[in-house]
Amino acid sequence: MSRLSGKVAFISGAASGIGLAVAQLFIEEGACVLMADIDADTLNAASRDWDQTRVATTVVDVTRQEEVEAAVALANEKFGRLDIAVLNAGVPGANMPLEDYPVELFDEVMAVNMRGVWLGLRAVIPLMKKQKSGSIVITSSIQGFSALAGTTAYTTSKHALVGMMKGAALELAEFGVRVNAVHPGYVETPMMDAIHKAVVPDAPRDFQDAIAATVPMKRYARAEEIARLIAFLGSDEASYSTGSSFIADGGILAALPS
Repeated sequence: MSRLSGKVAFISGAASGIGLAVAQLFIEEGACVLMADIDADTLNAASRDWDQTRVATTVVDVTRQEEVEAAVALANEKFGRLDIAVLNAGVPGANMPLEDYPVELFDEVMAVNMRGVWLGLRAVIPLMKKQKSGSIVITSSIQGFSALAGTTAYTTSKHALVGMMKGAALELAEFGVRVNAVHPGYVETPMMDAIHKAVVPDAPRDFQDAIAATVPMKRYARAEEIARLIAFLGSDEASYSTGSSFIADGGILAALPS
């Protein structure tokens, strides 16, 4: 029997990258999955060939309360319960000095990366508390513990998720609901590809190779490697883990002072 057999999962940011890898692995592990994303075409194309009795899709802007609540309600309506929520949707913002950073872009990064997760928590908690069980996994970043110059908005949002996760974990522990965060380093995803092209339009691959050379493991992660960690946290194998941060960064943070 697969470790997620019989479980129902809600995944935001599921059309590509880590979210898509999580959805695919969850299906393989026996779960039913509600995939949510703002990109309708990519979302539907990604799941077209999967078992439609165990997967559903919905278009969601995670910054809008009514859309998030409707998506979570759809998962419960279609599959009868909700066991796992992977709050994964996020945007990188831009790379520029803080004093030049547009206020509107800062607000957008906060709205997606922080408010979006908070709205997701708010929507899934009542179902899980009623069941007295559930696992919530928040996708943060190693920038939840460190910073890169020029990315203050993104860094701030990811730091905030650590506090949000810990607070939610304490509130929900007595109800049998676990809340943890995953902190990836550099991962091969469309979002990272876009960042490479934005920074070095003429040689994005060379830029990626230069970054990979700074990682102790000398490579980027594959999205499925992060998905495996998320699947563990969503499963009953992690039944005593809550309020914790799980790092998958190829050793980057090990080189920093603790």
